[in-house]
Amino acid sequence: MTVFVGTSGWQYADWREVLYPKGVGQRRWLECYARGFATVELNAAFYRPVARSTFEGWRKRTPGDFVMAVKASRVVTHYRRLSDVEVPVERMIDAARGLGDRLGPILLQLPPTLTAAPDRLDTVLGLIPDDLRVAVEPRHETWWSDEVREVLEAHNAALCWADRLNHPVTPLWRTADWSYVRFHEGAGRPRPRYPERVLAEWVRHIDDAWEQDQDVYVYFNNDPGGAAVHDAVRFADLARTAGRPVTRTPDRLPLASD
Repeated sequence: MTVFVGTSGWQYADWREVLYPKGVGQRRWLECYARGFATVELNAAFYRPVARSTFEGWRKRTPGDFVMAVKASRVVTHYRRLSDVEVPVERMIDAARGLGDRLGPILLQLPPTLTAAPDRLDTVLGLIPDDLRVAVEPRHETWWSDEVREVLEAHNAALCWADRLNHPVTPLWRTADWSYVRFHEGAGRPRPRYPERVLAEWVRHIDDAWEQDQDVYVYFNNDPGGAAVHDAVRFADLARTAGRPVTRTPDRLPLASD
């Protein structure tokens, strides 16, 4: 099993002199990020269409071991609410294919107002090619049912394990032969950092649930002030200490400019 550890996005102005050294221009941030981390979750694709040529450019700018997870368009999840989405799903996947071997899982984050619709979810998951991994992050309590779990299992789709304010906000179901974990906001100091004991507890959750030959993708979305960067590095250290193989993380912060 490999634990892929990174952050949700890389273009944050307040990461200057946290992750990015002084004097490194924004146009070089992806290259700088990819020297320190081997994976990132792309949130920009949720808000607006990303052209295939842009994905192709990111592939060229990142090393061969780099993996980019892609958050699905809100057209699919929020505007059409999983209904009549054949065309936007096809377009999204065709564009993301521009990443080639850098393409990681697709994340479907559902709106908190969307109540359980397992039939619609089943249809959408059926539109995603079998060679792609897909994670689903429901955010309404009605989704926690046996029927939903069975739909996820049938498609080998991972239920996204999510944490907010130091507590899981989803069941810790195993629905696939791989896993996806998101850290949204910690209650540590300074906010929104995660206390080390909470990160260690999540390492134990992963250790209890997943075998050595199963992949886990872990992304920190608590980006203000560079909290995600620090927490990702610390989480990776704890996972390595627990004996898990983990993708690279920065040895020091900020990263070297060359």
